[in-house]
Amino acid sequence: MNMGRAWWVGLLAAAVCLVPLGAASSDPLPIPSLPTDFLTQPFTGTPATPQPIEHPAVPQNPFLSANGTNSMHNDAYGSNAYVGSGPLGNRLKVRSASYGVSECATVAFDSRGRIVGLCGGLEGFTLRLIDPNTLDQIASLQTSTRSLTTLSNPFSDICGGTYFYLDSHDQAFVVTTNKQIWKVQIGATSLTHTGTYDVSAAVPGSDCMVATMPDWSGNIFFATQQGRVGVVNPTTSVVKTIDFPGEGIFNSMSGDETGAIYLVTTHRLAAVAADSSGAPYVRWSQTYDRGSVNKPGQLSQGSGTTPTLIGDDLLAITDNADPQMNVLFYKRSGDAADRLICKVPVFAPGASDTENSLAAAGRSVIVENNYGYQGVQSTLLGNTTSPGVARVVVDGERSCHVAWTNPISAPTSVPKVSLGNGLVYVYSKKQSNLLDDSWYFTAIDIRTGKTQWLQRTGNGIQWNNHYASIYLGPDGAAYIATLTGLIRLKDG
Repeated sequence: MNMGRAWWVGLLAAAVCLVPLGAASSDPLPIPSLPTDFLTQPFTGTPATPQPIEHPAVPQNPFLSANGTNSMHNDAYGSNAYVGSGPLGNRLKVRSASYGVSECATVAFDSRGRIVGLCGGLEGFTLRLIDPNTLDQIASLQTSTRSLTTLSNPFSDICGGTYFYLDSHDQAFVVTTNKQIWKVQIGATSLTHTGTYDVSAAVPGSDCMVATMPDWSGNIFFATQQGRVGVVNPTTSVVKTIDFPGEGIFNSMSGDETGAIYLVTTHRLAAVAADSSGAPYVRWSQTYDRGSVNKPGQLSQGSGTTPTLIGDDLLAITDNADPQMNVLFYKRSGDAADRLICKVPVFAPGASDTENSLAAAGRSVIVENNYGYQGVQSTLLGNTTSPGVARVVVDGERSCHVAWTNPISAPTSVPKVSLGNGLVYVYSKKQSNLLDDSWYFTAIDIRTGKTQWLQRTGNGIQWNNHYASIYLGPDGAAYIATLTGLIRLKDG
């Protein structure tokens, strides 16, 4: 065991001590607070008045549950935008529940509006069915185990459990550490493993599955960390793959109604599709500037984003350029020479990167700076990461610009946009003193870039979201996972 590994295990063991006994039961206790909570104001700012944002409608993939409910990034387009309204900041009610050291990084909502969360911990991955109001666990099902004999950090290892999707029949499709895709039926009070697609023969050696997504015909695509893209025929279970040799995949995938699935490797942006035999092929690909190093705050040397699709022909990602990361907009169709329509640098030179996807709002995206986050130690003892949340707007056909940059620090949250009220939500942490490691659910006005309000969730390592996304439920409540549980915020 190397020193880095030992340090992580010791730190997580300390986190376990903060979690109440029985935290993983069906009736969990709250994430514990600390006596130092009194050092900060629970709420600062002003409740917002709804100012909806116009945005091109996202088509509904027929093999996914309703947009806004089916995956980490909300829909097949990976928009990270909700049509409805989230919290405005009116007498916010904050509730939390602890499930042990288990982070439900990817969340979907079933046809009853209940939370379906894929939760990773030291022992592996567990699918949980959770009441959206009380946060009580209704059912759970372990989908993967994790070997603790490896030197990999369990909270930066995305193999076999980070991403899943939910279909329109309340079935979850979950990748596992033993190179399978499980089909899990969400019942009234149960989670039942009803089918398995075994792709292990097509994913040899030390490679592992990272993400899965259906195309518009129901073909099940998956991506592996060592640059393999596969297609599973859902009827015959036949698996066919292609490789991007020497490249890695560390993020999820998006898709559109043309049958294309879009992904980024550590070297390129690519559009892949299934041919008439079900075999994947590359429609087009384009390299981007991956920079010279794996910057602090990233899992790989490359883009930290899942492609975000906008309207009928735009796509946005970030690169990893030196000295500044750029936001890039592409056309999804047309000639290769005209595909990149514009790019613009964001945040400070020498201190800009992201490991979280862009959120779409009209013909613009919201990007978050994660530079400096190298694990939970990066935000302990009053510390935080390099600041910056920015909005980048497309102007006409061939140009784009930074509309605003907010100086708040949001170490690792996937930002989410509420089109219904004109707010973007991030999970922020201020630079503070040795006794204050407070985390804040934060609302920013999309039009002006001004911070509208901040609601403290709690103080301490147990409130760190560690790359988990923000979600808006069907009832307008907001949710965010932490290393030890789940938080719910809703207007009073």
